[in-house]
Amino acid sequence: MSRVETVLLPELDGPVPATLPSALGLLSLALGVGALVAPGPLARLTGVDDSPAARAVLPAIGLRELGSAAGLLGGRRPAGWAWSRVAGDAMDLTVLGRALADRHGERRRRVALTTVAVAGITAVDVLSAMRIGRARRARARVIRMEIAVTVNRSPAEAYRFWRDVENLPRFMAHLESVRADDLRRSHWVARGPAGRHVEWDAEIIDDQPNKSITWRSLPGTGVPNAGRVRFVPAPGDRGTEVRVELRYAPPAGALGRTVAKLFGEEPEQQVRDDLRRFKQVLETGEVVRSESSPNGISVRQQAAQRPAQPLPASRR
Repeated sequence: MSRVETVLLPELDGPVPATLPSALGLLSLALGVGALVAPGPLARLTGVDDSPAARAVLPAIGLRELGSAAGLLGGRRPAGWAWSRVAGDAMDLTVLGRALADRHGERRRRVALTTVAVAGITAVDVLSAMRIGRARRARARVIRMEIAVTVNRSPAEAYRFWRDVENLPRFMAHLESVRADDLRRSHWVARGPAGRHVEWDAEIIDDQPNKSITWRSLPGTGVPNAGRVRFVPAPGDRGTEVRVELRYAPPAGALGRTVAKLFGEEPEQQVRDDLRRFKQVLETGEVVRSESSPNGISVRQQAAQRPAQPLPASRR
């Protein structure tokens, strides 16, 4: 997983530890080994040592836990394996409920304590399965793109221009404004589909002068996003390769992207056009454009072309 991916995903659904499936897997492994290696002591501890069936049921539970451990530690479909633990917990609670009704005295106390412990584990498993599922859905709705352009300027010049975030609306057509609050934090206002406006706060989390800038949106934004721009010397002293890696989650997921595309605002095309304008600004000092290119591909724009001319001073 890339650096940009790791800083974006926590923004989408709250912090989901990457080790959560592994932690559940280790728990299943410990329970499974215990049930297989020491079914007798485990039966006494849980208060079911008076049941002839316990010595057969506990190893079966152990095998089930080892299966869950293999799935969770293997890393494939962790949400499904987490929910399999919940299903196993429900079965265990059903068995313990029946055992509790049939026992008295000390054994009943031990079964009751075991039931409370398993209920606690069930609650943890349910919450964990939900969080793992949210993380999976977050990854599914994230739009990813990596685009580059070669600019006839040095990496230092390209970096300095981009690092002043208030320059970004000069070439990013959908940005209304960017206000730098301090050296790392800024407030962004952008135009969205159907005339909507979207605002968010962002922070620079990694800044390597003349080499790269990595940023992410702060918690609470309606459009979680993160990105990195790198400034790499082009071969043969031909300037600088500006490489942009972007991740973001549109408000309406795939549907939002489809609607935006119908209006000539396909995300990847936007970024390509923005980089062309960035190249123009650095090399010529202004953006030269027509209504149809490179500002979009909608039918309305194609029908209303006019001769190319400099961007109005208010938008520079």
